[in-house]
Amino acid sequence: MDGAPRLGFQFAPNYVAPDWPDGESQQMHLDLYVDDIAAGHAEAMALGARLLKLSAHPESAERFHIYADPAGHPFCLCWG
Repeated sequence: MDGAPRLGFQFAPNYVAPDWPDGESQQMHLDLYVDDIAAGHAEAMALGARLLKLSAHPESAERFHIYADPAGHPFCLCWG
């Protein structure tokens, strides 16, 4: 990685738009790219994240672990 911040976006085929302010709250799923997954994992856990799923194939082209923040919102730490 060149150190530049990046955001990844993913298609959600069953997406239902929020009906703010009366309906479901707005949500998004962040993919955060890290150079060192062990350090990123440790920092996320120290900040209150909960691990939801480890990457099934850590050496595949799609390398990510899925977490939830303390409020339960999902996000991924990605590497590679």
